[in-house]
Amino acid sequence: MFKVLTVNVNGIRATKKNGGVEWLESAGVDVMCLQEVRATHEQLHEAIAGSEFATWHVSHSPASELGRSGVAVLSREQPSAVRVGFNSEEFDHQGRWIEVDLDSPVGPLTVVSVYVPTGDADKPLKQAEKYRFLDAMDARLAALVTRASRTKRQVIVTGDFNVGHTELDIKNWKGNLKKAGFLADERAHFDTWFARDRWVDVHRRFAGEVAGPYTWWSWRGQAFDNDAGWRIDYLIATKALAAQCREVVVGRAPSYDTRWSDHAPVIATFGQ
Repeated sequence: MFKVLTVNVNGIRATKKNGGVEWLESAGVDVMCLQEVRATHEQLHEAIAGSEFATWHVSHSPASELGRSGVAVLSREQPSAVRVGFNSEEFDHQGRWIEVDLDSPVGPLTVVSVYVPTGDADKPLKQAEKYRFLDAMDARLAALVTRASRTKRQVIVTGDFNVGHTELDIKNWKGNLKKAGFLADERAHFDTWFARDRWVDVHRRFAGEVAGPYTWWSWRGQAFDNDAGWRIDYLIATKALAAQCREVVVGRAPSYDTRWSDHAPVIATFGQ
């Protein structure tokens, strides 16, 4: 079996301090995709020093602005190629997209870690930036599907997409129809991706048509205790890879005070 984990760590140094690195070690995965690393290369390596990840291969795209964004893919096996960004002058320095090519037990594989901008419906410039990112992501996803069909190298795109696709993906969906993260124009991108099974939301496939399981909860109030969350962390796979998915689970903390991020890890298991 081959396990892929994705999680927005909300700062890898804080995750280390709060016991998150130990939790991630216990997950027993083969590839770990991180978002909002918020660290330099040196700080990321310091955060994983002393853990099993210190011997893994670290592919990291930090943001040029210190303390912001940053994505990484940590893998047991050495990647044959690493690509940062998607040829966007606007976004490639922001630490939002990284791809690695691996030879995995389920065949040649490209793994992506992505951190989509949050957006803000009340701030047109900020929301427009999010739409430009999603447009660029559309183009890259289309190119990856084309390459997968031509080369048989399957793809899994993981990360914090900062959008709930359907009403099942947010507890209070009616109250968020006009807010970033659940705007119709944002969700339309997901409709395009999943049309004709070009991409498969493997988490939703396993969960079925039920509310959640959510992956993000506000730190404020009783959101976590009441499970008033959002499902904004995804693993989407090309069709052939999705057919090999055996399980998807959310590593929800047992209690509010044991959380080490406002996001929960999502783990997918693949096997032929």
